[in-house]
Amino acid sequence: MRTYEQDAGSGTYGGAGTLELPWPFTGRTDELELVRGASAVGRPGIVVTGPAGQGKTRLITEAVRGTDHQRVTGTPEARDLPLAAFAHLLPDTVSLHRALRALSGVRVLVVDDAQLLDETSAALVHQLAVQGRTRLVVAAADGVPAPGAVSRLWTGELLPRLALGPLPREDTARLLAGAALEPLTVRRLHQACRGDLRLLRDLVTALAGPGRLTPVPGTRERAWRGALPVTPAVRDRLAPALERSGPAEREILDRLAFAEPLPLDPDGLEPEALERLESDGLVHVDDRGAVSLAHPLHGTALRATAGRLRARRLAPAADAHAPALAAEQRTLAERVERLDVTPVPTPVGEWLVAEGAPLPPGYAGLRARFARLRGELREAAAWAREGLRAAPSDAGCRRELALADGEPGTGAEPDGVHAAYDAVRRGDPGRAAGRLPAGSVFARHAEALARGDGAALDRAAQALAERGFLLYAAEAHAQAVRAHRDPRAARRSRTRALALARRCEGARTPALTGLVLGELTARQRQIVSLAAAGLSNREIADRLTLSVRTVGNHLYGAYTRLGTGDRGALPWLVD
Repeated sequence: MRTYEQDAGSGTYGGAGTLELPWPFTGRTDELELVRGASAVGRPGIVVTGPAGQGKTRLITEAVRGTDHQRVTGTPEARDLPLAAFAHLLPDTVSLHRALRALSGVRVLVVDDAQLLDETSAALVHQLAVQGRTRLVVAAADGVPAPGAVSRLWTGELLPRLALGPLPREDTARLLAGAALEPLTVRRLHQACRGDLRLLRDLVTALAGPGRLTPVPGTRERAWRGALPVTPAVRDRLAPALERSGPAEREILDRLAFAEPLPLDPDGLEPEALERLESDGLVHVDDRGAVSLAHPLHGTALRATAGRLRARRLAPAADAHAPALAAEQRTLAERVERLDVTPVPTPVGEWLVAEGAPLPPGYAGLRARFARLRGELREAAAWAREGLRAAPSDAGCRRELALADGEPGTGAEPDGVHAAYDAVRRGDPGRAAGRLPAGSVFARHAEALARGDGAALDRAAQALAERGFLLYAAEAHAQAVRAHRDPRAARRSRTRALALARRCEGARTPALTGLVLGELTARQRQIVSLAAAGLSNREIADRLTLSVRTVGNHLYGAYTRLGTGDRGALPWLVD
């Protein structure tokens, strides 16, 4: 496997609980293609920006792999030494003009940590961009002052800018797939790290220590509950918050850590201190006037570093969370009733799970149902188990656990609309006639199926996916396969159905039974698998001793048979 994030360090999972090197390159397909395209012949290059630790270096390394390029890197120690970053490419003493001439023959120049370049090096990079003969691929961290010549690369529109966002949660889950971590632990890690893969690596390594993870009964998975490991990386992330905080600000941060969100005017919260915290980006005030910590890591870290007496003073009463938890439960129930299961913030329930506190079975059962309707079957099972910890005989949680595990004979959904819609999912829309809300996405699916209209089934699938029903969307696409008369349209629907089903952890339902990818030759399947793993056409060609053109031809043929031209969909289409 290839390394994932060079600036995230390295480490990947082999067997359950083992940490091996390196992490695989995961996700970032669109960004990878964008950087590759921007650094191709005839293009000026690109600037990749984002917070430290989010994978800028590794993304660029992957994009330029196999190309003729040179690399320079800014460092804090050399910020006052002219042209220090370019020392390995230039003579010992050289003027800016001569340096520009000496580098004019470099085809692709990678500039890493450009915010740390000395002023002369920054001016040289800027002049190379103006000259236009060298394609520049530049990485710069957000939130750190950069030389003006660097920031003008994108503000002056010399180079396009790619602002790198956090790795999506589903890609974090794929990255950690071999670790045997249960879904709520993966969610907690993703939220705590917010895309900082160095921090993720650090926490996962700490959790691998003895006593940190507990086995989940009935599974081969392990769970993280309780305090955050206060590792050096955690201290580094927490330090700026504490260094900029006086006693009043620290008191507010600690109170929020144990009882967020808080109203704007609770007793003891100084308005001026709140304003300073907000201007420093440490707290967030929502439209309703509720104050919360801006970064989820800060709350867990502050709780972990608080002494026992301070924690006892700040910790809320045992039932203090009950009204907020009930509000979350009402919101989830209303969303299910409106046939909309797109993600909704639920910090209280997640905080209780993270702390290992008992979770009311009614809330846990609803969380399990919400996740199951989204097609997140493993997460649904995890929520159901949390409810059964507090109430082992709860019927709702037991039913959700059985449904998430796909046990036969479990029974239909408990309410009328979803019970009626089950008939549509099984391919019998007549049994749902008059029982689905008129004009609803469920009703549109039923009507399209009754007419045998493949195009309408695909449109219904898209609408289902937009409302969060990924598994139902996969089923609608699968039904469209059988309804389409055009073989090309059928192949597209089959590909979409399988891609969505894989995102639902490979769920198998009656509508998806027998659904397979279009037949590929052995060579096409081999090349598609390598492309899905993130290899470029050139890398595939080098590995298989083929020409790049031959690889492209095989991929084109495979895309035709799969009914898709989206390289980013490939990881969801291959096992």
